[in-house]
Amino acid sequence: MNTKNWASYSNDSGNDSDFDYQDEALSKEWPALHLGDCEPWPDAERVTSLDPDQADPEKTAEQLQEAWRRYHRGDFAGAVDLANDIGLIAHAVANKASGIYADYLEEDDDTKLAIYKAGIERAEAAIEAFPDDANAHYFHAFVLGRYSQCISISKALAQGVGGKIKTSLESALELAPKHAEALTAYGLYHAEIIDKVGKLVGSMTYGASADKAMDFFARALKITPNAPIAHLEYGNGLYLLYGDKRLDDSNAAYAEAAKQTPIDAMQALDRDYAAASLG
Repeated sequence: MNTKNWASYSNDSGNDSDFDYQDEALSKEWPALHLGDCEPWPDAERVTSLDPDQADPEKTAEQLQEAWRRYHRGDFAGAVDLANDIGLIAHAVANKASGIYADYLEEDDDTKLAIYKAGIERAEAAIEAFPDDANAHYFHAFVLGRYSQCISISKALAQGVGGKIKTSLESALELAPKHAEALTAYGLYHAEIIDKVGKLVGSMTYGASADKAMDFFARALKITPNAPIAHLEYGNGLYLLYGDKRLDDSNAAYAEAAKQTPIDAMQALDRDYAAASLG
């Protein structure tokens, strides 16, 4: 896919230096930057574990680190371009960068769908190649979820997407139980199912429940209390499950998301969306 016309995200000052993790800054901040997705540090050992046949794992590791630098500072197109050059072991950064770009910055629905479909194919290939990689499964669920929201949850359920998301999230959490983004996504999965088909059908057909949704959200918030997305999706989940009865709580969750200090471009986009939604 041609990504050369993608826009990059800049923070409020118009300068992305706050999110430009050059040299050793990336490894130093990696635990905080990836607390939510549990992505391992991409060094030569990680590269070799994914692909023992890599001719130059050190060089590939450096390229992977650069792809993540681009992602964190908001150069989503650059991250995807480099990830595509690296190959399938860069699936996580490619799917995260393309998914965030499509969700927040792309305005054309056909382009969004094309990005999500490419991500689904990439994730399916990653699951086959790296079945023990939690993020192969998580980003499969991630892009399927964004695809579902793009075409409508009802249509996605009719296509059988719900079961695929559930399977991938369960696989991700089995491999990485503290994967906060997967926990958040699973909470939202339960909430969206119940919102669309009701509690009874949701429970009988998909195993969805409000109690499970709230538990997943709570676990995610405990792990990543400073991540805007954890508060944002919790607010969305509250409204999907309880409507106006818990509108104040939903708004409070959005307010909490809006007051967080972002540490990369994705968090800034999440924060800004929450703030704009509150008016």
